[in-house]
Amino acid sequence: MEIRRNDYLQVLKDSQGKTDLVKVITGMRRTGKTTVMLQHLCDLRSEGIPEGSICYIDLDLLGRKVTSEELREMLDPCLNHEGIHYILIDEIQNVEEWEYVISMLIARKDCDIYITGSNSGMLSSELSTRLSGRYMEIEILPLSFKEYMELHGGNEEERFEQFLHYGPLPSIEPDRGDAVCRAQSEGVFNTVMMKDVISRISGRSDTLFSISRFLYSNIRNITNVERISVALGMSNDTVHRYLESIMEAHLFYHAYRYDVVGKKVFKTKGKYYATDLGMRNILVNASELRDISAPLENAVYFELLRRGYRVFVGSFRDQEIDFTAIKGDEVKYYQVSKSVLDDNTYDREIRPLRSVDDNYDKTILTMDRFGLGNDNGIKIVNVIDWLLYKNGIQ
Repeated sequence: MEIRRNDYLQVLKDSQGKTDLVKVITGMRRTGKTTVMLQHLCDLRSEGIPEGSICYIDLDLLGRKVTSEELREMLDPCLNHEGIHYILIDEIQNVEEWEYVISMLIARKDCDIYITGSNSGMLSSELSTRLSGRYMEIEILPLSFKEYMELHGGNEEERFEQFLHYGPLPSIEPDRGDAVCRAQSEGVFNTVMMKDVISRISGRSDTLFSISRFLYSNIRNITNVERISVALGMSNDTVHRYLESIMEAHLFYHAYRYDVVGKKVFKTKGKYYATDLGMRNILVNASELRDISAPLENAVYFELLRRGYRVFVGSFRDQEIDFTAIKGDEVKYYQVSKSVLDDNTYDREIRPLRSVDDNYDKTILTMDRFGLGNDNGIKIVNVIDWLLYKNGIQ
């Protein structure tokens, strides 16, 4: 079973037919890039576009690198037809000097081009060099919890626990049990590690494992290159090189610190959030998995990204606000806490929000089902209701 990723499909629909703009679908492996492309392919066919005018190529199925000449030969049958040609190429990084072929297709002015890739660093460098701004990136994130419920159904509380534990990748089926889910997560991690990280930097797998394990263990903590270097006994240059490749492979995202008072972004420190929490289960100690605080904060971070916000780790003087979310002129502040039923915890979470003297939305997201409501303009909201847009909550 699969679900339609309507937000992404709408972007592809809106850009359909623009022959001067390459649609680049990016994201970590197994987040659903191919599914989105195939769903768009079905939409093209349902519109009555002739089959001969559509060319879909899945380069991962070939199991090897392809030359640009070979790719051109694969495209020739479609390009011989009259009218607009709809070109969809999956995992374009498997083609040597692929950017020359894409440049040729753009120059023809009769090709509507869609490509996917799993390494944003590789794509951005080649695209910016050869295509001179003639592309748009559609970044595919794993399932939201709303999509997860649409896919799996069942009890919301139980599914949310599985969502935080096994992660949001569409291919992971929680009902198949822990052993199967863990094996799938390990397989995805190893694939990303070898194909999208190690192969790019000629690195060592043990070094990558160590840095990844550190990041998974420190999701809620402010960190930087220097802290990782000290903890793991590695040079700053080594850590920086691996971190850069990890980010380009979309294994982690980085949230910069944001000074609420000075409206400044600090790039020296921030937090790293994991695209897939299922991989965390195979790399960190079992004792770390019992507390859901880190996965909960991780889930909120990615939900805010899905909703179109730029997301920062907020700081107000000497106090921390978990997230400052900005979209245009809109600003929202969020605290994330497993529970705020304890008075001391409640005071700790609400105090930074009360200190910020502006009229922007301020919300505490919690697993609690009691004590919800409004405290002098600060909303206390159940996080599952927020994720599912229940009762008008958003």
